[in-house]
Amino acid sequence: GIVGMGKAAEIALSRFAGDSVRIAHLRDLLEELLLKSCPGSRVNGSGQNRLPNTSNISFRYIEGESILVLLDQQGICASTGSACTAGSSEPSHVLRAMKVPPDWLQGAVRFSLGRFNTDEEVHYVNQIVPSIVQRLQGLSSLGKLGQQRAEPARRGTGTAGFRG
Repeated sequence: GIVGMGKAAEIALSRFAGDSVRIAHLRDLLEELLLKSCPGSRVNGSGQNRLPNTSNISFRYIEGESILVLLDQQGICASTGSACTAGSSEPSHVLRAMKVPPDWLQGAVRFSLGRFNTDEEVHYVNQIVPSIVQRLQGLSSLGKLGQQRAEPARRGTGTAGFRG
């Protein structure tokens, strides 16, 4: 068992650099597509110093748990937080420490990618997520209230992006 584990670690290490570059490309593609197709979305975290396989995206005024249920129905796995906080309905303590504004906290979804994910799967996620977001925004009284409040500010500032 020890020899097998050592060989597995050797193989993983030899693939690490190439896998990291490819997986980071998938993560960046996912973020680019979702930010374009889902108005009112933002990437949480640093654009540079982060893991290549993880993306945390917030959808303003939407409950992340609702997004997860609808994603699961389409065969897409995601999370609203880390494994150590599974089952908690509280917003991520990490996102709060990063000073993510309250209206973005509840709609944070973590997408994790791996060596077996493909461009096609990323595009599939981008086909599904916008319709889920639109559906939930239509049901959200917070979203409607927030859109009414945000409308004059968006026109006055001239800013079109939400990326943080």
